[in-house]
This record gives sequence, structure tokens and C-alpha cells, in this order.
Amino acid sequence: MKNRIRELRTEHGWTQAALADRLDVSRQTVNALETGRYDPSLPLAFRLARLLGEPLETIFEPDEHDETAHAR
Repeated sequence: MKNRIRELRTEHGWTQAALADRLDVSRQTVNALETGRYDPSLPLAFRLARLLGEPLETIFEPDEHDETAHAR
């Protein structure tokens, strides 16, 4: 899943560690989210959206592969 977490985090002036502290996760988790190696749980996605002040659909975007798999 593609996301804008890094872009939004930097707009807020936060480091990965600062965002991790606010979300109560590790910095490594934030890094994995930003690089697309990890898709967040729904509760974590909602916490991210509230914290970043953006709707979920403006933060996360399914990959083309994900959309094709769901269309079957």
C-alpha cells in the first residue's frame, strides 16, 4: 500500500522517533510504514489519521496489485 506518511510527518516537523512516540510504536515501525514494508492495523491507521489531521483516504492508497486482487 502506498502512503504519504513521510511527507505528512515532515510537514509537521517531526522525526520518525517523534512520530513513533506520539503513536506509541517503535521508530522501526514508523520506518517500515513509510517505506511500505508494513501495512498498519486499522486502529493504528486511524491514530495516524487523527494525529496527522488527514482523512485515511488521503494518507493511504492501494497499490494497483491490491486493487486488481480485490476486483476478482
